[in-house]
Amino acid sequence: MLAERKNVKKDFKLIALDMDGTLLDENGKISEANREAIAQAQEKGVHVVLSTGRSIFTCREFAESLKLSSYLVTVNGSEIWDCSGNLLERNILNAEHVQMMWELTNTHKTRFWAVTSEKVWREEFPEDISAQQWLKYGFDIDDNEVRAIILKELSKNAGLEISNSSPTNIEVNAVGINKAKGLRNVCGRLGISMDEVIAMGDSLNDIAMIKEAGCGVAMGNAQDIVKEAADWVTGTNAEDGVAQAIRHWVL
Repeated sequence: MLAERKNVKKDFKLIALDMDGTLLDENGKISEANREAIAQAQEKGVHVVLSTGRSIFTCREFAESLKLSSYLVTVNGSEIWDCSGNLLERNILNAEHVQMMWELTNTHKTRFWAVTSEKVWREEFPEDISAQQWLKYGFDIDDNEVRAIILKELSKNAGLEISNSSPTNIEVNAVGINKAKGLRNVCGRLGISMDEVIAMGDSLNDIAMIKEAGCGVAMGNAQDIVKEAADWVTGTNAEDGVAQAIRHWVL
């Protein structure tokens, strides 16, 4: 399905892939079809970049298993890594903002996770918030009313970039930090333009890169707002949607 947003050309030099809900199936695995399509794209000289909300700690092994030889855009663009594991850029979330979100978590008794430069916090939380380098804060909220209350509160703060990686969660980065910004950085290092990028995703944290890429692809399982922003809708993450799109647009 091709939307009318722009004319899509078929000369892509970089494939940007979200992970959860996109590259990974419901069991958190990469299918053989996706692996094969990615390998064939790399053989053609196309860069394949994981552009994910995950931290380096939880995505590095996937990049290694795919034998990726390009950059990694992690924590929704908060960090950029090269293929040798060197950190190239880090964008920090204000500790005062994290304190405010931690208080919201406790007030509304929501599930949370938060990413610092050193670890992913889930069950516990550090006593000295200001001593950490914060990259992202996330809420996971089943109750629609509570989620709306927290979203309204967060939206009052101009220093926050608010998205999600599933319909029940909220992800918060420093304002201006998103996957599109991370990919622009990568393109600059590679000497290519965003027009030469095909970007695939399923959630709000993918919209910026889907809109800016030469071809934005929404997964069949993507949130409706993501499908509306995309140029093309592929199969679901359970149907090797990534491989379908790579075969159609790149191979």
